Amino acid sequence: MNALPPWGSAAIALAVGIGIGLALAVLWRWYLRHRRERALHETVTSIAVDHLRNVLVPDGNGGDVHLDYVLLTARGLVVLDIRDVRGNVFGSDQMKEWTVMARGRRATFVNPQSALYDRIAAVRRYVDQANVEGRIVFLRRAAFPKGLPRHTIGIDSLVSEFPLPDRDAAERSVARLREGWERLRAAVRPSPLANARGIFDG
Repeated sequence: MNALPPWGSAAIALAVGIGIGLALAVLWRWYLRHRRERALHETVTSIAVDHLRNVLVPDGNGGDVHLDYVLLTARGLVVLDIRDVRGNVFGSDQMKEWTVMARGRRATFVNPQSALYDRIAAVRRYVDQANVEGRIVFLRRAAFPKGLPRHTIGIDSLVSEFPLPDRDAAERSVARLREGWERLRAAVRPSPLANARGIFDG
């Protein structure tokens, strides 16, 4: 068997090193994303007695509505639309599209308020006489230089807006909602959609 020339061994070693480096980079990005998603989940569910995540609920018109989260809280049910957006966001109640600007790039997305109202309406079909609210929650990488539109909050404001009293008190406060909550739970099914939709992610 012919021996590899010196440059051949070096090329193989370089290729192996590059392959290992790329694999480690992919694993590191996966780890960071997984850690962000876990921290988000813990923050969101800290205000709830119970929750449903990443589910489809029938809309009453033969279709389904995707829910990132719906929470059973001391204040009622809260539907959350999670937005993982990097950059400055410019939007208002009247605008059809909102704009994101970051690092010289510009992108637009449909005003999420109408979709939030549809999600709230779908949930209300199953929880008679329950208070159902909704929020569009932007993660920390987003900023609103000109103010937040209606029903829009940052993730850090979620806990302060929907504080959870002690667990026993919270359980007592949601007792009247349990029947409707179980109807909702029985109606939903897992959603194939990703939990957080990002613009300028990475």
